[in-house]
Amino acid sequence: MAVDRRGLLAGAVGALALGTGASVAAGPAAAAAAGPGSPIRLVPSPGSPEPSPGRPGSSPGRPVRTGIERLIDSRYAMLRGQRAGVITNPTGILPDLRHEVDVMHGDPSVDLVAVFGPEHGFRGTAQAGGSEGFYDDPRTGLPVYDTYQKSGRALADVFTASGVDTILFDIQDVGARFYTYIWTLYDSMVAAALAGKRFVVLDRPNAISGRSASGPVLHPEYSTFVGRKPIAQSHGMTVGELARMFNAVWVPGEAGRPVPLAVVELAGWSRDMYYEDTGLPWVPPSPNMPTVDTAVLYPGTCLFEGTQASEGRGSTRPFEMIGAPYGNWLWAEALTAQRLPGVVFRENYFTPTFSKFTGQTVGGVQVMVTDRRALDPIRTAIAMIVSLKAVYPRDFAWRPDNWIDDLTGSSMVREAVDAGRSTDEIVAGWQGELAAFRALRAKYLIYRGER
Repeated sequence: MAVDRRGLLAGAVGALALGTGASVAAGPAAAAAAGPGSPIRLVPSPGSPEPSPGRPGSSPGRPVRTGIERLIDSRYAMLRGQRAGVITNPTGILPDLRHEVDVMHGDPSVDLVAVFGPEHGFRGTAQAGGSEGFYDDPRTGLPVYDTYQKSGRALADVFTASGVDTILFDIQDVGARFYTYIWTLYDSMVAAALAGKRFVVLDRPNAISGRSASGPVLHPEYSTFVGRKPIAQSHGMTVGELARMFNAVWVPGEAGRPVPLAVVELAGWSRDMYYEDTGLPWVPPSPNMPTVDTAVLYPGTCLFEGTQASEGRGSTRPFEMIGAPYGNWLWAEALTAQRLPGVVFRENYFTPTFSKFTGQTVGGVQVMVTDRRALDPIRTAIAMIVSLKAVYPRDFAWRPDNWIDDLTGSSMVREAVDAGRSTDEIVAGWQGELAAFRALRAKYLIYRGER
């Protein structure tokens, strides 16, 4: 089903070269250069929709416009003369639910020649820990390259083989260090630098707000694909902001230089917004992330992956329903007695259809959020783990491979729980490293704090 993609750019203007520190207004005029990885503030082309009052760049009735929308509004000015490839998945949509790959492929203003699929794949057909492999996309005929578990020179070779000049990144993140799309972003930036490619991040909101960072910070010796670099468990950044930090702090050490990076920033987004506040449609970023409620709890309750209790995979409420074969009403009673801020616990039983305890009835709790702004999902999850061990001391167990250490970024949490430390003592143990990360993070934030 191959198609002639090169012919789509007939009549395009010459390339708009972007250096490492370029900041471009991709409309009629270009702005002056700024710092490394600086955001692009796009100027709408003639005929583009007018911004709504009080929301620069936003459309009537909808407060937030994404990076891909603003790139399209500029008629892809920054991609003229460039062969482009995009790293994306089902979340790479426009507000009318069309996928950006389908839109770009049909537009003669841009030469889209390749798609790169992350974990779960470009069209999202693979479960956790899987991908779709290499194939030609049936709808567009575009080649889809598999990036999952590729990094360094091997991924650089994929980018070289694809023939692209510029790599776009557009995937909805959910704000947790162990959600692997941000490490696909990082690995791709390193590989693009090695391959001599430009890199453009089409920014999207942090689904669970960008108010602050929280949780333990990864220790370098625990680097894996669920955490490459020392950032907090809940980073409180957009992918565009993360890209700026990655490029300034860590990419040069691995690639020998930063990647030529630009961020097409959001319009109308502020750090106190949860995803529902954006007016954008929610598409599950992965099979076990069905709702924003799931995403809100995920930076904490994903820690149950590191235990031999079920984190709810195979249920209708993954990361909200937690249980084990030995669980019963006692755990819900113990958690309710703690009066943890922003949540309540319902005694709950379910039978996973896959993952842990497939086909077995497990007992535990459904975690129900009552106040997102009062909730600390990571502290809540630590309290749940401490309580689970206290209520069922003979049954509680970690996964034998100490996966909990990879998720939390060190052995500190596991050792503290095993030593009988309280929730407050465990949380206090990471405050110093968290303060240092917050200071680093502050240098790379793009968006203001309040609406």
